Amino acid sequence: MSAARTGDTVGALTLRPLDPLRDAELLHSWVTHPKAAYWMMQDAKLQDVEREYMAIAAGEHHHAYLGFHDGRPAFLMEKYDPRYIELVGLYEPEPGDVGMHFLVAPTDRPVHGFTRAVITAVMDELFADPRTRRVVVEPDVTNEAVHALNEAVGFVPEREIDKPEKRALLSFCTREQFFASRGVSL
Repeated sequence: MSAARTGDTVGALTLRPLDPLRDAELLHSWVTHPKAAYWMMQDAKLQDVEREYMAIAAGEHHHAYLGFHDGRPAFLMEKYDPRYIELVGLYEPEPGDVGMHFLVAPTDRPVHGFTRAVITAVMDELFADPRTRRVVVEPDVTNEAVHALNEAVGFVPEREIDKPEKRALLSFCTREQFFASRGVSL
């Protein structure tokens, strides 16, 4: 996965598989930043980040990707199979469900519309796989900024759920809902 995705006006967005050892220091700076509070790794040590992403790399149901903006690291994307991790026993998965997390790197020079371009590129990437029928997310119920972004790309909240680490808003976005949010009919 390294296909280029271009944001509306923000420049080229690309993805590559995360290298847990090579990328751990960079990720550590992102996930421990105050703006990443919902990532729940504020007190993580570098070794904790390495260990977490080595476990993801070793598993068959969870994958992490480093996202680039015009060639510079700028975001993280994770996709997972909710039948096996994150949401087991919390909802009834359907064939073609794919779970997703994303994190935009902290910056001193925010670009207007960048986070929306990132989530759009992430969704494009997930729906590029014809087996993906629906994307599932479970953000913290208090994360209003991400709820607005999710709604902007077609997610519809279903209900609140209790996960071990948080109260989450279970939301879904079908291929049709995503493309409709972009003014494209299938």
